Amino acid sequence: MWEPSREHGFHALRHFYASEELEAGESVVSLARWLGDSDPGFTLRTYSHFLPRASARGTAAIDAVFA
Repeated sequence: MWEPSREHGFHALRHFYASEELEAGESVVSLARWLGDSDPGFTLRTYSHFLPRASARGTAAIDAVFA
């Protein structure tokens, strides 16, 4: 039997939305405003662990500078 939990429903959708927006390069200030978070730092701390490709983008950017 299915029971509601934080891993399902609106909470999971919020995490998915936030991580996809950050991954796409959206401003954390704008995202925090959209989510109703008063502190963009909180938004970044809460959702940044969902960005596994972030370090690869940073490395590629530095490599492009020196190429």
